[in-house]
Amino acid sequence: MTKALKCISPIDGSVFAERPVLTGAEATVVVSRAREVQAAWAARPVAERAKLVMAGVAAIGAMNEEIVTELAWQMGRPIRYGGEFGGFEERAAYMAKIAEEGLADLEIGDDAQFKRVIKRVPHGVVLVVAPWNYPYMTAINTIAPALIAGNSVVLKHATQTMLVGERMAKAFHSAGIPADVFQSVFLDHDTTSELIAAKSFGFVNFTGSVGGGKAMERAAAGTFTGIGLELGGKDPGYVMEDADLDAAVDTLIDGAMFNSGQCCCGIERIYVVESLYDAFVEKAVAIVNGYRLGNPLDPETTLGPMAHERFAQEVRAQISEAVAAGAKAHIETFAEDDGGAYLTPQILTGVTHAMRVMREESFGPVVGIKKVKDDAEAIALMNDSDFGLTASLWTKDLQRAERIGDAIETGTVFMNRCDYLDPSLCWTGCKDTGRGGGLSIIGYHNLTRPKSYHLKKAN
Repeated sequence: MTKALKCISPIDGSVFAERPVLTGAEATVVVSRAREVQAAWAARPVAERAKLVMAGVAAIGAMNEEIVTELAWQMGRPIRYGGEFGGFEERAAYMAKIAEEGLADLEIGDDAQFKRVIKRVPHGVVLVVAPWNYPYMTAINTIAPALIAGNSVVLKHATQTMLVGERMAKAFHSAGIPADVFQSVFLDHDTTSELIAAKSFGFVNFTGSVGGGKAMERAAAGTFTGIGLELGGKDPGYVMEDADLDAAVDTLIDGAMFNSGQCCCGIERIYVVESLYDAFVEKAVAIVNGYRLGNPLDPETTLGPMAHERFAQEVRAQISEAVAAGAKAHIETFAEDDGGAYLTPQILTGVTHAMRVMREESFGPVVGIKKVKDDAEAIALMNDSDFGLTASLWTKDLQRAERIGDAIETGTVFMNRCDYLDPSLCWTGCKDTGRGGGLSIIGYHNLTRPKSYHLKKAN
């Protein structure tokens, strides 16, 4: 019997989509086809590859009205927010813009005796394993530069957003990218691991859980396959005494709650200096009490269900444990909270780092707010984490923010903003958040390998 993957809609628990997985033999054929066409694709000029990718991006844009509703059914984001096309296009466009520079030869010398140059060459076939929370934007982070760099791409999207890969394949193929250069596939975990272990790919990029990242590394052990990993996060915000309080509250609480808290760089813990603490908490509670939890297909809904009931139950467990250990929950249970995927957003105070809600990834609409006395205490608490993706600092003093940023173990330091990915900067993390870097010129470096030429000229 053929195994199938099912997307269970968080809206009503129905099966929204179902697709059969490839067998190991079928998956091997996919990789073989990708490998066969890669050299011809890489031989095309960079500008041509970039133009085709951007045409594919435009084709996604033309589908956006359908995509917005489709995403609501697949992972619960309210339709009022209009999908992901803005960020999707921004990231691809930036990578297309810098492609010539990012992939340019590094000329070392060309004299009477020698020509010496370092070229950047594609890995070959790149496997992209993409997550469900921002299924278009996270996927394009690697797909666009990988294709522009001359790789062929095999996309394995998350089961929760399984239709995204099909949409992207349809768009890119309609734009003129050869079908075997970009393929969307449905694979189970075992087949994925077997392909990696068989050296099927020149590079693997995975965005997902820490456990998933460990599985990728185990599969690749001994193959010397390059792996890029963006895993968990527990991103902090720190509000200093000179911060714009209203801006800090509005932005950090939005960063904690938007997309039902299911953001890679969402804010999961907030540290506020003593003088602003009470006012910050009061304003934060007022904002969250103003949210409307409900069906994401309703334009009035501001907070949809979590993508799956089991994700919501994990958040409930963290909240319950924290309250039992002495934390205070400030938000009364919403009437729309069904005990399943529809979850009341929560603000906790009286939290400590002994609580899971302040240490483990929540990936849901909950945030702990803790009072601190100074920068030293805030830095120590921000660093007291197994994760390091982003940190958000709130102050009018740029030098102070940079100094504190230097002391934080994180991939990105924000000042007076959060929960944003600038494609001109490297998207990277440290500790259990993973390794590698996407987007920016460094993204091209990670999706290619250096190749040196030392050419002695004939006399």
